[in-house]
Amino acid sequence: MTLRQSIMLMAMPMLAALPSPALAQETEPRSETGSEGEQEQASTFSLDLLYKADLFGVAAGDGPRGARFLDNVDLMASLDLERAAGWQGASAYVGALSNAGARPNDIAGTLQGVDNIEVTRPDLLLYQAWVQQHFSGGRGSILVGKYDLNSEFYANPSAASLIAPAFGIGSELAATGPNGPSIFPRTDLAIRVRLEDKHYYVQAAVIRAPRGVADKGGPRSALFIAEAGIKGRTAITLGGWTYSNRQQRILPPGITLAPDTAASRGLYGLIEQDLIGHPSKMGYWRTFLRAGVSDGLTTPFAGGIQLGVTGQGVLPSRPESLVSIGLATAGLSRAYRRANPPNKPPLTRSESTIELTYSDRVARFLTLQPDIQYVHRPSGLRHAPGVVVLGLRAILDWKVH
Repeated sequence: MTLRQSIMLMAMPMLAALPSPALAQETEPRSETGSEGEQEQASTFSLDLLYKADLFGVAAGDGPRGARFLDNVDLMASLDLERAAGWQGASAYVGALSNAGARPNDIAGTLQGVDNIEVTRPDLLLYQAWVQQHFSGGRGSILVGKYDLNSEFYANPSAASLIAPAFGIGSELAATGPNGPSIFPRTDLAIRVRLEDKHYYVQAAVIRAPRGVADKGGPRSALFIAEAGIKGRTAITLGGWTYSNRQQRILPPGITLAPDTAASRGLYGLIEQDLIGHPSKMGYWRTFLRAGVSDGLTTPFAGGIQLGVTGQGVLPSRPESLVSIGLATAGLSRAYRRANPPNKPPLTRSESTIELTYSDRVARFLTLQPDIQYVHRPSGLRHAPGVVVLGLRAILDWKVH
């Protein structure tokens, strides 16, 4: 019996006892903190099992064709410490993550990836484990523990349903180092402070980089990141980040570590705007624009832009129907392009992805999400033909309170 089969077998008795399902649309394993502040818990304890199964393949392109299966199990538990132990304003969260399956990007051959649950190798991990303390009447909070940076930083809800990884966190930050910062699938210890009211927020964090980022068994680097924003029908976010230690430079082909190092830093901004309707009603549409820049030395990308629009309740008879379309362009840095070996295919300035996805709840425990992507100049190769990627995601989500 495989590890994945063992996990699902152990979960079945729990699933049979659950009163009702709640289907999720998140594209990354999620934190209970949320970009709008921690949601009020309906009970002292809650448990959520989220299972995603993807079948993604290349339907057109210059390389091989074929499909790959991969899946993700996310088990999350949250506890209201005030109700459970009298610790006023405190809550705790623990999340375990298991990923398995193949790598569709091995066929697609892109730099940014095509599936946001793809991992380098199958693994079972403690994904998040933190305690959060609220203060100032709930307007402030401090979080300490193992933490996913992208659960609150460089994230926007209207891009959350898109499956291409660049819509989760900008590639110019995600690609810093061989393991990336503290994001899916590997996270590390952090301290995060947040202040907010109804209209504004500011937050900052210090997060230890997962082992393998800018270190070879020596002292670990830390990521310093800060973000401020305006909430509402028009939401605006500005953020910046830097690492405490210099990181190894990145060279082609692909993402190859060079022997020398450089400072790693960057800036980003996000804008979301309501177009039609209200989030609580059918036919609600919201658009987004995101942009980031980086040093272009410790990542292949000098910057990136993502834009798109998402509609919820798009079919009158289907209240949970959702459609989203997005464009993600990552600009290759001049330093990366100049380092391209002369015996390798020439590089161009960018790699771009257009994605169209639709999701809907089709059964009590099941959401289906067909997806299509077109990647222009995969891996930034100047003469590479475009790649068409077709996929289907199945999401099962059970909650108990």
